[in-house]
Amino acid sequence: MEAKTETAAAAVAMEEREIINNVMCLLTDPDATPLGAPMYLPQNAGPQQLQQIVNKLLNNEERLPYSFYISDEELVVPLSTYLQKNKVSVEKALPIVCQPQAIFRIRPVSRCSATISGHGEAVLTVAFSPDGRQLASGSGDTTVRFWDIGTQTPMYTCTGHKNWVLCIAWSPDGKYLVSGSKSGELQCWDPQTGKSLSNPLTGHKKWITGISSEPAHLNTPCRRFVSASKDGDARIWDISLKRCVIVLSGHTLAVTCVKWGGDGVIYTGSQDCTIKVWETTQGKLIRELKGHGHWVNSLALSTEYVLRTGAFDHTGKQYSSPEEMKQVALERYNKMRGNAPERLVSGSDDFTMFLWEPFVSKHPKTRMTGHQQLVNHVYFSPDGQWVASASFDKSVKLWNGTTGKFVAAFRGHVGPVYQISWSADSRLLLSGSKDSTLKVWDIRTRKLKQDLPGHADEVFSVDWSPDGEKVASGGKDKVLKLWMG
Repeated sequence: MEAKTETAAAAVAMEEREIINNVMCLLTDPDATPLGAPMYLPQNAGPQQLQQIVNKLLNNEERLPYSFYISDEELVVPLSTYLQKNKVSVEKALPIVCQPQAIFRIRPVSRCSATISGHGEAVLTVAFSPDGRQLASGSGDTTVRFWDIGTQTPMYTCTGHKNWVLCIAWSPDGKYLVSGSKSGELQCWDPQTGKSLSNPLTGHKKWITGISSEPAHLNTPCRRFVSASKDGDARIWDISLKRCVIVLSGHTLAVTCVKWGGDGVIYTGSQDCTIKVWETTQGKLIRELKGHGHWVNSLALSTEYVLRTGAFDHTGKQYSSPEEMKQVALERYNKMRGNAPERLVSGSDDFTMFLWEPFVSKHPKTRMTGHQQLVNHVYFSPDGQWVASASFDKSVKLWNGTTGKFVAAFRGHVGPVYQISWSADSRLLLSGSKDSTLKVWDIRTRKLKQDLPGHADEVFSVDWSPDGEKVASGGKDKVLKLWMG
């Protein structure tokens, strides 16, 4: 009898230990949608075991990589270690966010591979083509230049602007580049020849502040783009008609930024503190987003990376027809967007940012505070998981791209941060500053990965190529620098 009791007691003890050693978890996708019912997981389970569970839950034919987050912190240790360290209560199900990872990995850039002179004045803007194979720049010397990345030499010098070239933008099919100047005119260039595709496009009365192309999944070949200006208007242009087709007027002060969204609407941010949402067939105002107490400086879309790259991805595949390109671009857009609405983040002179879901509500989802100076640039990571912000307070901050919650501050720059850019796998963030350096930040460790000095003066513009291979930077010292892994 005693032996039986002992066995029963041992069984109860075992059972209790098992219960103690298991933790109730709720696995969710990045939008907090549960992948299934809450489940008991062994406390010694770590990211690798969770990978297997998630791939099984989702019936993935090929095993896909995931990373796991509890309260915005990546789980890189077994659950028990995390729970002890963070003194987490396990009385109710522990939510674990499962974030799909890029199947490819981008090497951090670590050295300057070329310093190319050519521009006669400051380099104000740099941009890689959607497939990452070409590079363009705009300068205070009034020219646009195309650069040969293979040989790291100048390819074409495009003249025609009367004043500083303030912004440039590629069409997502890579067929043309648009540039806008301080005089208010726009030019379209053929990257294959460096020749102008039309006479200067005139209509704006003051300088151009931003340019954005219609996404490839909505229209290929890409014909339309939108420009924003200090004159308070945004204008939609048609490349094949070589003229302005719609004027978006309604802002009472300068339009500072513009984005053509994946759902077919245009967003404009202005010094009148508002963001306006426009439909693009007649140019009607469909929504107004209010909340900022000062100028809106920058807008970012959660789908920006797939809008920029259209049908091109890290594999470098080229396409034979516009129809095929449009189809692939649509598939990439739908996969990136999922079932969630397209999200928008705005950064302002009032030191704050707002996260919006403009199709859901005209009210902001979250007010994002923490910067001590104006917010100059905001940018979503390619996978939409993060938002990064650059500020005149010399910091770069990282936020949750779904909730808008503050995650981390990257400190190291000793001057205002002008621009940021993401690696294609969303694991690294690049910043360029008035302090003449570029810095690469590691998102997982939240630390400085690489310090890149080399420019002789302020760095105005940085871009990480969409294929992840290289970084370009330009600034006050008139040179263009290419950086490699």
